Amino acid sequence: MKSIYSIIIIALFNISCMAQTVSLETMAQCSNNPETCPNATYVKDVNNLLNKYVGTWIGTLNGKNYEFNFAKKENTGEVIKWDFLVGRLKITNSNGIIEFDNFNKTDAELEKRFGGHNFQSDLKVYIMQFFGGKLNCIDYGYSYLRIKPETPNSMSILFLPSNDIVTEDCSNFLTTLPSEKLIYLTRQ
Repeated sequence: MKSIYSIIIIALFNISCMAQTVSLETMAQCSNNPETCPNATYVKDVNNLLNKYVGTWIGTLNGKNYEFNFAKKENTGEVIKWDFLVGRLKITNSNGIIEFDNFNKTDAELEKRFGGHNFQSDLKVYIMQFFGGKLNCIDYGYSYLRIKPETPNSMSILFLPSNDIVTEDCSNFLTTLPSEKLIYLTRQ
């Protein structure tokens, strides 16, 4: 009987060592060297770093109005649970015509279209994947969200499209989010 208890205790100890909760900061700081990343089952926002991004933000660039809304999702994922942001975006031109709007999408749809990735290793910038409207013209890549501590109600977003092969004529195409230009936003 004593040996059965010993086996159960050893098994529980091994399971607890393999299954662990790790902070977003830890995963961000080891991202440059994945071999040093712990074996996590849940990457948690233990210090609430994502909370400062949550809410509605608006800004303008080149005559277009940008409205972003970010929501925090917790303990989500199939293999590894992860805390991250999902984003909604509405773009209107100077005539009030809506050029892009994904506010009607579910969070599950947005996880794949405008979902959080993680922080850069210095923890100053949060990275999100973004897929716009015309994927064959490389209208996808990473958006970089930054809020400086001294201006918590101001955010900048920079979109860098992925380098890939264009599969159709995109000679007059502009990405949904302006490529390599900062959009300055204000919290609403």
